[in-house]
Amino acid sequence: MAVTIKDVAKMAGVSISTVSRVINDSKPVSPEARRKVLNAIEVLGYEPNEIARSLVTKKSNLIGVIVDDIGNQYVSQIVRGIEEIGRMYNYDIILSSSYGDADTEIRFLQLLRTKQVEGIILVSEIMNKRLIEYVDKLNIQFVYLNRYYNIPDLPTISLDNGKAAKTMMDYLMKLGHENILYLTQEKDIDLTIERAKIDAYQASMDNIGKNPVIHQIDSHEIHGGYNAGPEIEKLIKKHNITAVFCSQDELAIGLMNYLYDKGIKVPDDISVAGYGDINVASIYRPTLSTIREPYYDLGAVAIRRILKKLIGENIDEKDIELPIRLIERNSCRKI
Repeated sequence: MAVTIKDVAKMAGVSISTVSRVINDSKPVSPEARRKVLNAIEVLGYEPNEIARSLVTKKSNLIGVIVDDIGNQYVSQIVRGIEEIGRMYNYDIILSSSYGDADTEIRFLQLLRTKQVEGIILVSEIMNKRLIEYVDKLNIQFVYLNRYYNIPDLPTISLDNGKAAKTMMDYLMKLGHENILYLTQEKDIDLTIERAKIDAYQASMDNIGKNPVIHQIDSHEIHGGYNAGPEIEKLIKKHNITAVFCSQDELAIGLMNYLYDKGIKVPDDISVAGYGDINVASIYRPTLSTIREPYYDLGAVAIRRILKKLIGENIDEKDIELPIRLIERNSCRKI
């Protein structure tokens, strides 16, 4: 039979309310009474009911995390940042994967509320308007991390994507490249971070008097970059392209696979740059020059923001921008 709070009170020779005060640290208790209660808890092996305890203290020390797919490399880095920083402050996480389904995201939000979580971090790749409306009604700390869509109505952690794209363009031009192709997605451009990146790319091309060459596809995965290879190969020949700037590392790696199969050498024949710095970007050969999105830091800063709000610290900015870093590797060469 499980040990109850009554058993602890009986052994310690104190009231149940005194035991509760010691467990929850809710009201002052004499040193002698505290010693007796803690001794009884240790001897009996009593484990407090955390749900009941959270109702008393209004603290569960739990943060809910909903991700698109824990199997994605960048998602696992974000979760690691959340978990490690949370652990430093004695917070645990409850993790769920939505697999990009809008209804599942809503369902997990509702589930996490019943678990008495003190904050929720959503890592998503879709635009879920119902979720945005739902979160607005929740009385809970919330941070939205979306790799693709701009979510202006909810607190987020991000990069200045326009500035980051310009940083990559400046780098390519410093290497001597002028005929640069930009490979991007075609879906919901004006709602996504791609709008800022495309604008920065076009401005950079305009500044040197070159016509932008933008190729849009319906994927951001490795296979999408590979399948786009034949059309990009044609554009390379038509416009004398010397460098391809890809909106995501996955597209860059897929494209490099295609070029390898066709006997086109990177970077000797064509330079390729990415965006994101996923783990495989530093392993694939040639290693990929890219803009680093600090995924671990995105998770770490997201949970820090929630914890600061929970302790009543004033946070002026709704959105937080992280520093930009260009990673120079071997997929781009000087011409």
